[in-house]
Amino acid sequence: MSNIVDSKAFLKTFKETLIAFSFDVGGLLAGFLVALQLGVFQLSPWAIAIYPAIVSAKGVIGGLLIGRLSTALHIGTIYPRFSKNTESFYKLYAALIVVTFITSIVMSLFSLIFGLLFWGISFTDFSAILVVIVATMTLGLTITLATMAVAFVTFKKGLDPDVVVYPIMSTAADIFITIIYVLVLNLFFLASNFGMYTLVFICSIPVILMIYIIPRNISCKEFVKTVKESLFTMLFVAIIVNVTGTVLKKISGIVEDRREIYTVYPALIDLVGDVGSVVGSTATTKLALGMLKPSISSIKQHRTQIFSAWGASVLYFVLLGVLSLSINGIFSSFEFLNLVSVLLIANVIAVTVIILVSYAISILTFQKGLDPDNFVIPIESSFADSMTSIALLVALFLVGSLLGG
Repeated sequence: MSNIVDSKAFLKTFKETLIAFSFDVGGLLAGFLVALQLGVFQLSPWAIAIYPAIVSAKGVIGGLLIGRLSTALHIGTIYPRFSKNTESFYKLYAALIVVTFITSIVMSLFSLIFGLLFWGISFTDFSAILVVIVATMTLGLTITLATMAVAFVTFKKGLDPDVVVYPIMSTAADIFITIIYVLVLNLFFLASNFGMYTLVFICSIPVILMIYIIPRNISCKEFVKTVKESLFTMLFVAIIVNVTGTVLKKISGIVEDRREIYTVYPALIDLVGDVGSVVGSTATTKLALGMLKPSISSIKQHRTQIFSAWGASVLYFVLLGVLSLSINGIFSSFEFLNLVSVLLIANVIAVTVIILVSYAISILTFQKGLDPDNFVIPIESSFADSMTSIALLVALFLVGSLLGG
């Protein structure tokens, strides 16, 4: 190992990554929550289809915050506290609110397009999709305070926020956003007029905040730059997250009633996204500090973070397989080998791609004079969800073909 990476640096990053990735086990809870409320998800074709999109979208918002916040903490433009912070801190939070609302609108539009083409819905479903997505994403903004608190605490404790914060908060956000989405669906479908009035009120909150924020920040270059650079990211993400939903429907056709696959799915997309966040976020910090050359070939200088994150993901893929089989009461040697084979094949495909994508985005955006933190985690987290879904589909097909033969 010493010939590949510095052993001390590898062990330090590997230990931090193992701790951070341990929170992805909580992704099993998100899958369990969906299973419990499967009835409400089946009340409309779009209800289950946009769930992966909403889960992925939290990666856009959370990734934008964490990427910018961790780099700013390292270079000292933001302090690790809530009160009496820098102007950059408050501008970032304001931009986050605007980005969340615009992301919700764009995602709703693309959900309608994909729904018309693949999900069997009509134009009359758009208002329902818009209300549900905007309400869910607005309520999901509350987790940003917890994200900031975790970033501040880890930084004060001497840990690297680039390694620790996103893996912890991505899983927490998955669970939290799933609870919110289930609540919103219940209000929309089952709570009659009270539910609709409540959702309309929630949807009005970001509109009021936008009216307050934009006039006060439109002349601020930092604010405008963050929102402007996020527009391309949001367009890309809006397409990718709907691809994820379409692929998930294909997976359901293959796995049918294999509960262990559904149980482990949210945790898998979390883990792959976390690998990308570790690789990409640490790269953006190194670029900002001048510790990494802005070229694709410099990936060799980043191998410590790459191998530590990938190694940790392999261990957790196996652990998640064991836990999923155990939770569903179907653990056996055959089922273990079957599921772990699927998961490890998916890991090799998805993690390889996401490492290259995350690193390439960080380098290319830096070369273009853009802020990599506005692109790396938001793009890779949403791309990781689709890539993991595609890799899982391929792995299921390959293992199924071998067993069938």
